[in-house]
Amino acid sequence: MKNILITGFTPFDGESINPSYESIKNLDDTIMNFQIIKKEIDTSFSQSHLQLLAYIKTYQPVAVILIGQAGGAKHLRIERVAINIQDASIPDNKGYKPVDQYVIKSAPNAYFSTFPYHEIVENLIDEGIPSSLSYSAGSYVCNHLLFHLLHYLKTTNQNIPAGFIHVPYIFSQVKDKKDVYATDLETLTKAMNIMLHTVIKELL
Repeated sequence: MKNILITGFTPFDGESINPSYESIKNLDDTIMNFQIIKKEIDTSFSQSHLQLLAYIKTYQPVAVILIGQAGGAKHLRIERVAINIQDASIPDNKGYKPVDQYVIKSAPNAYFSTFPYHEIVENLIDEGIPSSLSYSAGSYVCNHLLFHLLHYLKTTNQNIPAGFIHVPYIFSQVKDKKDVYATDLETLTKAMNIMLHTVIKELL
């Protein structure tokens, strides 16, 4: 059975939960004869990519999808681009706060996601889940991890679907936040299922 790796992040910036991991941890272990490997990644610049690359080498996935939290977003953001910069507005979970640094100094300025982003957006919207293409994954750990993923796949000549999706807060996170958009966890898990079926269709 072939593996698909999907990851979410640990809570950060004082939060007790991160919807990126919560939205994937209850996904079915098998979808259409593909084994779904679900892993939590530390929200840190120094550890996140090491964890991810170790999982890739262990499970040899035929697709890799990263999920992250975009607090304040009003819909799912399907990321197309990772840029070679890390410039944090808040420290990561190790207390590190890089300013205007390369992700990988010798690498190109940007990489593009290789999963079916147009189809993912269309299928999510068809199911009533607000979604859009995004052309900036930011400059925090989310972008850092996507850049490392795409760089690794490029330099190892692995032509597989790979990309990143940002999800909004869930309701439990915004009880003390005024006028901040949130959605329910069931919707996000439904969205992850739709995304995985879309990716798997590309693999068949």
